[in-house]
Parts: sequence; structure tokens; C-alpha cells
Amino acid sequence: MSAYAVGHIKGESRHEDVLSYMERIQETLDPFGGRFRVHAAKAEVLEGTWPGHLVLIEFPDLEQARAWYDSPAYQELIPLRTRHLDADILLVPGVPPGYEAAQTAAARRAAV
Repeated sequence: MSAYAVGHIKGESRHEDVLSYMERIQETLDPFGGRFRVHAAKAEVLEGTWPGHLVLIEFPDLEQARAWYDSPAYQELIPLRTRHLDADILLVPGVPPGYEAAQTAAARRAAV
């Protein structure tokens, strides 16, 4: 089941460190099957607020996503970003094929 690294990047930076991070990140993703699905996109906010940009990286599974984040290659890059940008970074599992929200609602209703 696919998993995702989600980044809420607050602000924008053209600092050389951030540009280097962007140039080098794909080489850290490749060994773990990571692929950008959304990168630095400015969201169209329909409800609430969303200051900043969204990054979404897909992995084959949660184990590969964790292995990427914990890898020495990626750990070396993190300070290039964190010194200049505030961000929230998450790893989240995807849903299985055929997932239906109504089934989750029914299970929660039954548990009450």
C-alpha cells in the first residue's frame, strides 16, 4: 500500500542551501522508490487557511518512506532546509485499493 511524505512548507526561500536541497533530494528518493506527486504547489484554499506550499512524495509503502527519511543521504540534506524554512513534515499511509469512506464510518458507528 502506498505511503506519502507530506510537507507543509511555510514561506519561501531562494537561499543557496534550499536550492541545493532541491537539486539533491531526488537522488535520496530514488533508492526508496520515492516520486514527487506535488512539489511546492500553492494550494487553492477552499476552507480554512493554508499559509505556504505543499509537497507530496509517494513511496511504495510506509517502510520505504521511513527508510528514506532515516537514510544518511537524506539526513545530510535536512539542515539545508531547516535552517531557512519552517515546515511540518509527515509520513502517512495511503488507503488500500477499493477503499470506501462509508465503510470506515460504519465501523466507527458500530464501535460506539
